[in-house]
Amino acid sequence: MFLSVFDIFKIGVGPSSSHTMGPMVAGGRFLDHLRGLPFHVHGLRASLHGSLAFTGKGHATDRATILGLAGFLPDSYDHARAEEALETNRRTRQLAPPGLGPLVFDPERDLIFDYDQPLPGHPNAMILMATDAQGDVIAREVYYSIGGGFVQTEAEAQAIDDHALRDPSPVPYPFRSAAEMLEMATTSGRSIAQMKRLNEARFRTPAEIEAGLDRIWAVMSGCLDRGLGASGTLPGGLSIPRRAGAIHAALKAEAGMNLTAPHVINDWISTYAMAVNEENAAGGQVVTAPTNGAAGVVPAVLRYWLDHVPGASTARVGEFLLTAAAIGGLIKRNASISGAECGCQAEVGSAAAMAAAGLAAVLGATPAQIENAAEIALEHHLGMTCDPVKGLVQVPCIERNGLGAIKAVAAASLALRGDGRHFVPLDAAIETMRQTGRDMHSNYKETSLGGLAVNVPNC
Repeated sequence: MFLSVFDIFKIGVGPSSSHTMGPMVAGGRFLDHLRGLPFHVHGLRASLHGSLAFTGKGHATDRATILGLAGFLPDSYDHARAEEALETNRRTRQLAPPGLGPLVFDPERDLIFDYDQPLPGHPNAMILMATDAQGDVIAREVYYSIGGGFVQTEAEAQAIDDHALRDPSPVPYPFRSAAEMLEMATTSGRSIAQMKRLNEARFRTPAEIEAGLDRIWAVMSGCLDRGLGASGTLPGGLSIPRRAGAIHAALKAEAGMNLTAPHVINDWISTYAMAVNEENAAGGQVVTAPTNGAAGVVPAVLRYWLDHVPGASTARVGEFLLTAAAIGGLIKRNASISGAECGCQAEVGSAAAMAAAGLAAVLGATPAQIENAAEIALEHHLGMTCDPVKGLVQVPCIERNGLGAIKAVAAASLALRGDGRHFVPLDAAIETMRQTGRDMHSNYKETSLGGLAVNVPNC
């Protein structure tokens, strides 16, 4: 299955791509299904399972489910209108999705956090139901939020398993592994970004590709700038202060001093990432990269390159993003980008691999060096758990993005010191991540039942 750069990098809303964007998308899809039914729908119900239940309130899954069933979507999200819809639901216990009229939905009764019955397809699961006037269920669908804002029904998940290997690929460079990617690069004489761009061209014009890449970076950069300009306390009850703005101001004040230590560049990199993830934690507009929980790594490394590396140019941002998306697609296809499935190695680890590859590309790396950069970054996130305190995408998530960005820069730099030959292939690191995630206890996979989530105060 082809994964576009615009699938890996989606414009959406915080705090979580799997717990906020995914349920919102599922709600929209369920409404589309209901609009095609020949009978009248009177009410709606929803039940959340697995990680969506355990950390749903901290990740705003309840809010996202209500808004999705009201007709809101992540890429066109309007905060003011959303607040109005939620307030109307609190008063009337109804939702009014376009084309379906007022529907009964009382969150206290019709939104269930089911902690006892995980569903088999994925740890992030939800069941959406429609009822008639007597309260009987007349339509039902199971949705899995599989990370990065991707959503599948049970039938779709089965169809992908059945046909992924048999269906012919519609793109000229259908690499399904890093080894295939390198072989195609060698045979064609093209870079990873060039191959990815030609794949994208099967579905969009060159102008559409450029406009889409420009918009991705504009939203990433805007999110980063808002984070650097903000202050105050993040919502959710942990009383976590925003730090990126104050650190950034201090760094700018120190910039003209000759006594600044070389390692302070790490503070710039981590502050850029923290700015994005503080915005995400506050429910702002972000770009999945490849998830919301890891949204700060790629833009931080891009901003570092543009603002601190001689010779950097915005004209090559597309090359960075296309290269990063190629790596992200391989990880999603062959392992996971979902913290609920494989822990934070699948989120920040994947993001670091993507950012390392993108940075290596714009620094002039060969395809082999790019693959090496991605492998180094991913390898040194293997085993990382996802244990958010109080189920919020704040601790340790915000700082973790900063350290992931630093690792990405270090990985790209180290790869460029070699010729691309290295001991552990990227494919092996991806498979190891998949196996590690399979063996990892569910307490450490976005349920907040283990790790930091139970060993520090939650209020």
